[in-house]
Amino acid sequence: MAEPTDLPRRLRDALLAAGFTYDGVAERLGPLAHAALGRNETVPGRQRTRGGSPLDTLIRLFLLQVPVDGAAAEAALPGLVDELAVHGLLAQSIGEVAARMDVRPYAVDAPAGSSSGESGDDLWVVSDLTPGLDGGPQNVGASYVLGISPASTSLAQLTIRTEVGTSLDLGTGCGVQALHLAQHSGRVVATDVNPRALWMTGFNAALNGVADRIDVRSGSFFEPVATETFDLIATNPPFVISPATGERLVYRDSGLPGDRVVEDIVRAAPDRLNDGGWCQILANWVISADRPWDERLDAWLGEGTDALIVQREILDPAAYVELWLKDSGHHPSSGGSASDYTFRYDTWLTWMESHGIEGIGFGWINLHKTGAAGVPRRELLSWPYDVEQPIAPAIAAWGDSVRRQVDLDSRLVAPVDLQQETVGAPGAEDPGAIVLRQQRGLRRAHQADTITAALVGACDGELALGQLLDAISSLLDLDPAATREDYLPLARTLVEQGFLTLS
Repeated sequence: MAEPTDLPRRLRDALLAAGFTYDGVAERLGPLAHAALGRNETVPGRQRTRGGSPLDTLIRLFLLQVPVDGAAAEAALPGLVDELAVHGLLAQSIGEVAARMDVRPYAVDAPAGSSSGESGDDLWVVSDLTPGLDGGPQNVGASYVLGISPASTSLAQLTIRTEVGTSLDLGTGCGVQALHLAQHSGRVVATDVNPRALWMTGFNAALNGVADRIDVRSGSFFEPVATETFDLIATNPPFVISPATGERLVYRDSGLPGDRVVEDIVRAAPDRLNDGGWCQILANWVISADRPWDERLDAWLGEGTDALIVQREILDPAAYVELWLKDSGHHPSSGGSASDYTFRYDTWLTWMESHGIEGIGFGWINLHKTGAAGVPRRELLSWPYDVEQPIAPAIAAWGDSVRRQVDLDSRLVAPVDLQQETVGAPGAEDPGAIVLRQQRGLRRAHQADTITAALVGACDGELALGQLLDAISSLLDLDPAATREDYLPLARTLVEQGFLTLS
C-alpha cells in the first residue's frame, strides 16, 4: 500500500467541513438510527441520510457501506476520491464510489492540561469494514484489522489518563489506544505484527494530527521495545483461548495455546515499566477444574509489582466457543458451512475438556510497578456488577490507597457517595444486615457489623482513628484494646477498597 503524503490532513479537513464528527453523525442519524447502527442495522440510517448533503454522503459511504453517486462523493471529498482509491480506502466504478475501509468518527475527552492533536477532541479511525451489516456474511481474512469495538472502548475506559512521558500500545491494531495515549503522553510507541494494522495506525496518527508523537513499530509483543521502559502500557492482546491449530485471525488469536499470551505479558511487563508505571490489560483467562482462578493468576505476578485484577464475566466453554465461531463468521447463519461449524465446535470443545477448562474469565489486569520494598499489594476480585465509567480513576485511586499508611493516628473521611443500607424483618428492633455501598468507582459493597457502621459514620477527619475506636468501645461497653486490635486491620482494608480515605 503506497505511503500517503498530506492525504490524511486533507481528508481530515474534508471530514470537518462536512460535519462528519461523532456528534454530527449522531445528530443526523437521530437516536433510533444511531442505536440501530450500533446493532449493525443500516435501514433506519439509510432513511435518515437521503438528503444528499456531504454529511449524508459520508455516513452512507463509510458507515452504512452504501455505494454513492460519484459526483456526490466528489462533493463530499473534493479532490480526494481518486487518491483515496489509490491508497485503498475507496473503490470506483462507472458513476459510483464505494468504501473499501471504514472511516469512523470518534470522540475522546482530552485530559485537562494535555496537548491534544490538531483536531481537538474530534477524532477519526480508519479500519477494515464492519462485517455482518444487516445480517450479511461476517467472514474476515487472517489480516483483518478491527475498528472501534466494545473491547477497545473498555480498555480506553480502563486506562489511567495522567500525564506521562512514554506510553506503549502493545498490539495496536488500527491504533485506537495509541490515539488516546497521544492525548496525555509525550511519546507513544505502537507495535503490531500485522503490516496492514501498522499502516492504518500510521495513517490514523496523521489523520488526527499526532503523527509526531506516535512511533509505529513492527514486531511481536515486547520484541520491538526489548531495551526500553515506559510509564504506561495499555494492551488488548489477541487473547482468544483456543487450541492453537495454526489457523488464526491475527486481531484475536495469538497462536499460543490457552491463556499463555496473557500470562507471558503479565510476567514480562514489569521489566518494561518505569518505577511508578502501570500496565493495563484487557484479557481472557482459563478457569480450570483443579485450581481457583485467582490462585492461578496470582502465580503469574512477580515481586515489586502491585496488582488489581478484576474478573468481570465468566463464560462456560460451550458459550465461549459459540461466541468466537460466530465472531469469525463460521456460524451457518453468517454464511458458514454447517458441517464445518460442527467440526470446529467439536474440536474446540474437546480440546477444552481435555485441558480441564471449566470456564473462561474476562476482565482487567492492572499492574503497578511501585519500586517499593516489602510485600506487594494484591487484590484479585470477582466483580460482575455495574461500575462507573470510565473506571480508570478508581484504578488509580486503588494504586494510591494500598500504599498509604493507616494507623491509630490517621484521620479518615467517608466519601460523600457512600450509602448505608439496612436489611431486616419489618418492625425488627435491629437490622439483620448492614451494607455499605459505594455509588462511584467500582461501586463495591461491604457487609458491616455495628462497630464498622458506627466507625465509618463517624469518620469526618476531625478525630484520629484510635480516638474513634475508643469512643465506640465506651459507647458499646467493649474492651478498647481488643477493639483497636480487631478494627485497625479492617480500617486499612476499608481505605484500600475506597470506603474510607485519608484526610
